Amino acid sequence: MNKKEVFWCKSCLNMSTRNRISFDEKGNCNACQWRDEKQSMDWRPRQKELVDLLDKFRSTNGNFDCIVPVSGGKDGSYVAHQLKHKYGMNPLTITVKPALSLEIGDQNLSNFIQSGFNHIHISCNPLVLDRLNKYGFIEKGFPYYGWLIAITTAVIKMAVNFKIPLIFYGENGEVEYGGCTQNKDKGLYDLEYMKRVYLEGGHDKVLDRIKADSDISDADLSFFQFPEQEILAEVGVSFTHWSYYESWDSYRNYVVAKEKCGLIEKDEGNSDTFTNFAQNDQALYSLHAYLMYLKFGFGRATQDAGIEIRRGAMTRDQAINLVKMYDNAYPEELIETFTTYYQMTNDEFDAVLDKYANKNLFEKRGRVWLPKFDVAQDFSYEEFL
Repeated sequence: MNKKEVFWCKSCLNMSTRNRISFDEKGNCNACQWRDEKQSMDWRPRQKELVDLLDKFRSTNGNFDCIVPVSGGKDGSYVAHQLKHKYGMNPLTITVKPALSLEIGDQNLSNFIQSGFNHIHISCNPLVLDRLNKYGFIEKGFPYYGWLIAITTAVIKMAVNFKIPLIFYGENGEVEYGGCTQNKDKGLYDLEYMKRVYLEGGHDKVLDRIKADSDISDADLSFFQFPEQEILAEVGVSFTHWSYYESWDSYRNYVVAKEKCGLIEKDEGNSDTFTNFAQNDQALYSLHAYLMYLKFGFGRATQDAGIEIRRGAMTRDQAINLVKMYDNAYPEELIETFTTYYQMTNDEFDAVLDKYANKNLFEKRGRVWLPKFDVAQDFSYEEFL
């Protein structure tokens, strides 16, 4: 693909601007190709892999035998519930507290724990977390990058400390939503994949910056650094995605989490999408979704619509209308919250947004960036030059 060409998946609305995405000769993205493959797939061999994996690590003395990172949302709740109630495992669930947590997210986490799970709540040093989030916002356009690091590194640290050798994450987002297919047919993955794909290769850069701050010690950074490889090898920690072993369905996860784990939805809708039952744990997610839109031309509504299209609950034409309504959602009502949190002026905050806005896709009017393109109408950057 010529990098000046911008086009949308012919089946869903994934854009060619998405990192690591690929398309077939019919113009279908790899997320839609995976959807088609899943529909005719014999899942029994992977189910056997799952059972064999669980039997390998299953505790016989009441100790924890796996870890499930959770936020109280639908996906982690579903995975933990399946492991405990369907497969008889003894999972330890772990939450890394985000900055600017939302009341509904706190309630959902409490409801999840009360539904019958052992749980550890990690509160990282807020001076470090907040500063890493700010550095991530400025250096990578990733407004909760410190928390993103911690939900990986702090969880692994707990696995090492408790000598729990198996960590279950939810879906492989790269495979399910469009991106790197390197691990599509692999149940386990390693730290290098985690660093390169999930942390976008920026972990060392952001850590190096904060290490230069005189008021931050190595001990302060403990939850944000990976254990030494030798220590990991000693415990034998393995990483896997639940979505490898069964067909991933986020709406099914929502229904199970609601019925079994007390998940509640927002009374009102979100400003940036048409759903109200996901990503309700922290305010910074709205800023993350808006920056994603400015960088790549698609936002939270496009992602949610793609999920609905691929599970057969929405047509592409319906999705186009919703994306036009919701995607360009400048988070006006939260700007003061964000500037206060980052300790920035409005001009400094806007300068970061301007830095990451794709000038080939957007033009600025007032404080807001507006798209030059029409959703699902293929074009070349040269048309705007």
